[in-house]
Amino acid sequence: MAFSLVWVALVLTTSASLKSPDRVTAIAGVLLVVYPLWDAGATILERRRAGTGSLDRVGAVNVGLGLATSAGMAVAAFSTVRAALLVFGVWALLAGAVQLVVALRRRRTVGAQWPMIVSGGQSVLAGAVIAGTSGSATSALSTVAGYSAFGAFWFLVSVVALGVRARRGSR
Repeated sequence: MAFSLVWVALVLTTSASLKSPDRVTAIAGVLLVVYPLWDAGATILERRRAGTGSLDRVGAVNVGLGLATSAGMAVAAFSTVRAALLVFGVWALLAGAVQLVVALRRRRTVGAQWPMIVSGGQSVLAGAVIAGTSGSATSALSTVAGYSAFGAFWFLVSVVALGVRARRGSR
């Protein structure tokens, strides 16, 4: 979550450099390549902390998706803002779908998955909007900051919900 908040702060403080209608600036390119990489790394870390040590199929898909998106974003960053927004939007949509699958699978065994279900659904919708509007003359890379901020918020809510569930379970 801290990474997402720092990422959002960097996007917002450099938003003037992210509004070029034609080219992605160097800082925007780095921010956009790093974000899906972080998501892939977070998935690996979460699996290790869960004690499984290995990725299940859904986790492997999410890691692969993050790595592929970072590679695609590196190419898109040398292209146009529209291409970068399209890549980011498609990734957000697919990553949200993966998050929904994981949360729905865990809701009966782990419980307290409603924040992740909401977050996954929001990611699917936001990704569709970002990708769908990527060709618009008014689209800007700074719009991805809101996506990440909401993701960080729902992650925090999820941590709290899981903590409450764990305390109730230990009673």
